[in-house]
Amino acid sequence: MQLCRGVSAASAVLFLAVLLLSPTTDAFNVTLMLDKHPEFSTFNHYLSVTQLAPEINRRRTITVCAVDNPGMADLLAKHLTLGGIKNVLSYHVLLDYFDAKKLHQITDGSALAATMYQATGFATGSSGFINITDLGRGKVGFSPEDNGGNISATFVKSVEAQPYDISIIQISNLLPSSEAEAPAPAPSVVNITKLMSAHGCKVFADTLSSNPAETTFEDNINSGLTIFCPGDEAMKAFLPKYKNLTAADQQSLLEYHGMPIYDSLPGLRSSNGLTSTLATVGNTFFFTVQNDGTDVTIKTKLVTATIVNTLVDNPPLAIFEVNKVLVPPELSKLGGLAPAPAPGSAADSPKSSKSKHKYPPAPPGPSDSPADAPDGDVADQNSNGAEVVGIGGGILAASILTVWSTFLLL
Repeated sequence: MQLCRGVSAASAVLFLAVLLLSPTTDAFNVTLMLDKHPEFSTFNHYLSVTQLAPEINRRRTITVCAVDNPGMADLLAKHLTLGGIKNVLSYHVLLDYFDAKKLHQITDGSALAATMYQATGFATGSSGFINITDLGRGKVGFSPEDNGGNISATFVKSVEAQPYDISIIQISNLLPSSEAEAPAPAPSVVNITKLMSAHGCKVFADTLSSNPAETTFEDNINSGLTIFCPGDEAMKAFLPKYKNLTAADQQSLLEYHGMPIYDSLPGLRSSNGLTSTLATVGNTFFFTVQNDGTDVTIKTKLVTATIVNTLVDNPPLAIFEVNKVLVPPELSKLGGLAPAPAPGSAADSPKSSKSKHKYPPAPPGPSDSPADAPDGDVADQNSNGAEVVGIGGGILAASILTVWSTFLLL
């Protein structure tokens, strides 16, 4: 009889453990799933800022056809409005579930899938549908229904999947759709230099208005732009050094104060890491966004500036005042911009990055220079997270043992 009670207790404990530890599969968050894959950071960013991510999360049986950062750079170069970018990304969300296995087992070699763009009601005729074709030898092609059968992109790999709710796959490049892309925007009526002048950044605004960099800023407003303008006192103190730079370096320094994406202050607090700027070319002209408590700092190897005021926050444009001029390390040998090195400080190692102009780069990997990495916040967060999981696991284990002991004593 005692043995039976022991077996029953063990069964009850096992049932309780399974019940408590089993993950829920009735919900997903597409941006959290993509966060694990920094090569899609730009695609993921625009799912958020266009508010397409919540629409995806509300659906089931869906496939997201993601493209990597270089592929998104091609889209951003078109300077579409946020509405236009949302339409294009909606065109890459299929209203059916396709993982790698299903793609290679398509009945009769082809399938037609509706997209979220079709579901908006903006698509005309069959323009919101995608043909998926098994090309043989492990290749799968994607093409718009109205593309005359021409293959526009191919399947690269499976990224994430939660059968049979959501599948995220990578395709080789964006699918073309002249209808999904909004018409080219008219010249912007937003006067960014006037906005900055009226809110304490007049010296920076006047400097920008007399430089070709102003055009670079204006060209990015409709597709998303974040500006970090130094306050008047900071910019006045820096002007003698600025005037010693060549014309090309002056333009690079000014463009270094803009990001080719829109981001709010809460967004900057939650998206710490290495970030490209309007000046970014190849592996140059990046800075690091990092939060220090409630403050947000912009860090280079030479300067750490703090955001002290929000001038404008109206998507797709945000303008923040910073308390220092952002000095890119690429100009450290010009015009006396580099501060004297601290005694005994180690030289910064070369920075490695695959990022290109006009898209947020992947976070630095383990081989990157510690000097460019955020100061421990990410590591601390990961450590804290592990502690929480450990504590939670200990409480759960203790609860299970308590239940088991109670049954054994019956």
